[in-house]
Amino acid sequence: MDDHSDDRRRTPARHVEVYAGSGRRRWSDEVKAQIVADSILPGAVVTQVARRHGCRPQQVHDWRALARAGKLTLPAGFDPPLLVPLLSEPSAPSTPAAIIVEIAGVNVRISGRPGVAELVDVFTALHKARSC
Repeated sequence: MDDHSDDRRRTPARHVEVYAGSGRRRWSDEVKAQIVADSILPGAVVTQVARRHGCRPQQVHDWRALARAGKLTLPAGFDPPLLVPLLSEPSAPSTPAAIIVEIAGVNVRISGRPGVAELVDVFTALHKARSC
């Protein structure tokens, strides 16, 4: 392996992050809950949320797991996105592909192989209907 550390053609690093401080930072449950709430908003990226709050992405993932387990209460009035388990049943090769969504006694059948945009539209509509 050649050492190219003094190579003039090599581009210097443009972004460097330095974490300073001594010891571990203590996060209150209220702050953790707010960071988790920020991280599960539509379009949120955990890495960006963590950077904005000065913590590590792994901490955010750990706090999200605590919230899912009911050990961390999210801020009052926060309405998390609806998350449901996905169940898959094998189908015969001749059977056309279909997705069936069952929520609160309502069945929605999507035939074929829908794209992400179509699925987002369906689940957004179901979430809005649930909120009414």
